[in-house]
Amino acid sequence: MFQRIDHVGIACHNLEEKIEFYESTFGLVVVSREVNEEQGVREAMLHVADGDGGASYIQLLEPLHPDTAVGKYLSKRGEGVHHIGYGVADVAKAMADIAAKGVRLIDERPRHGSMGASIAFLHPKDVGGVLTELVETPRH
Repeated sequence: MFQRIDHVGIACHNLEEKIEFYESTFGLVVVSREVNEEQGVREAMLHVADGDGGASYIQLLEPLHPDTAVGKYLSKRGEGVHHIGYGVADVAKAMADIAAKGVRLIDERPRHGSMGASIAFLHPKDVGGVLTELVETPRH
């Protein structure tokens, strides 16, 4: 079902400072910046590597407001890994297959994600405490 680890989402207080850190320390390059009002975040995708299943990224997330999901995460847990995104061929099919196995879905249907992807989240309580995102990259 999973084709690759698409990205690791990292919650941070200051997006610009974290971008500078990842660029200067690891040599990563920002390939996309977006503001996602629906999810309440300002984000940057930094390219890590390309593989047979597609590219992998680090996604840095800064909350737009303290009462957003990422804002609440930061106030409770501090900066760090927020979620893991796995690449799938068909997010709707993956959702149905996973739900049929008893894993709760946070999203009832796919929604817009970074860089034009279709995404959906799985409930962390059913995935060992890990917020898990399914990511279907757009076909070009």
